[in-house]
Amino acid sequence: MIEELLPESVVAVEAFGDPGAETGSLYPEEQPLVARAVAKRRLEFTAVRVCARSAMEKLGVPPQPVLTGERGAPRWPQGLVGSMTHCDGYRAAALARTADLASLGIDGEEHAELPDGVFPAISLPPERDRHRTLGAERPAVHWDRLLFSAKESVYKAWFPLTRAWLDFSEADIDLVPAPGDGTRGRFHARLLVPGPVVGGTRLSGFEGRWLIQDGLVLTAVSVPHP
Repeated sequence: MIEELLPESVVAVEAFGDPGAETGSLYPEEQPLVARAVAKRRLEFTAVRVCARSAMEKLGVPPQPVLTGERGAPRWPQGLVGSMTHCDGYRAAALARTADLASLGIDGEEHAELPDGVFPAISLPPERDRHRTLGAERPAVHWDRLLFSAKESVYKAWFPLTRAWLDFSEADIDLVPAPGDGTRGRFHARLLVPGPVVGGTRLSGFEGRWLIQDGLVLTAVSVPHP
């Protein structure tokens, strides 16, 4: 499903259901990263890396460890950009060559209302205004969860370009549903802090796409070269 949200230059691999049902294991270099984690975390960590290595193979890159760097961001093989995500019953990895994209970010979430108190903490006043309008027009969509997912994808695309934190309050996201039943659309993220410089051009925002299907909210941001 996630590949619907990404350009053709991106290879996406996703899996559904119990992560323990997949075949694959961690590389020795990866094992210390989850040595003290609970079993569920280890399974998710392993399963999403199985997806990532499958994506590498599809790009013609030998499978290799996916270690973590600053703030837990994945360290991809030279020449690749990518993103990973997992939630209950879903995990995915998306990779592209650096010649094709400057950065990308994906996120998958359960299509359900956010826990109490989270939406006010992650949203800006203009976003809350738009949330009320969207909720009145399409009440079956959990717009709060969609906004959270979009902000996660924005951050994942932002960080490799800046190596800096981006707070929830530093990007104003406008969710735009496509004509129809409100299960897909696009979004624009307006950066409220100086954006990254890509190919000599300072970006003022990111463009993304979203999809709601099979009980999941999926979002993706791809950053092309100027």
